[in-house]
Amino acid sequence: MKVFFNQLFDYNFYCNKKLIERCSAMDTVPEKSITLFSHILNAHHIWNARILGKPPEYKVWQPHDIKDWGDIHYENQRSSFEITTNSEDFEKRIDYENTEGRLFANTLKDILFHIINHSSHHRGQITMDFRDNNLEPLPMDYIHYKR
Repeated sequence: MKVFFNQLFDYNFYCNKKLIERCSAMDTVPEKSITLFSHILNAHHIWNARILGKPPEYKVWQPHDIKDWGDIHYENQRSSFEITTNSEDFEKRIDYENTEGRLFANTLKDILFHIINHSSHHRGQITMDFRDNNLEPLPMDYIHYKR
């Protein structure tokens, strides 16, 4: 299970890094893409914090300057690898409060998969936003990464 999640987080890191590089090189990044990518970073951070039992530093829709994306992304990745490396039980139940204060519980593996899936979902929205703004989107399919 560790190898599987490390591979998925490598893929997620690769895609996000490519997107950060692309946006950093652009004169103007569509506002919707900035909002969505900031949300990707925030959600990943929040889920890591929940797993580790720490308070999150970011709000769900908190915007970030593009120049800060790389550092936040790197820290998210480092934290996720720490979680997967130190976990012996991916069926472990994680109790947490959502952003509205409601209590929930999910397994560690479900939360880790959610982080990856959530990021992919919003990268797809960024791809559409790029197209809507006549920008060429990046190829970020998993199979392209594995080639």
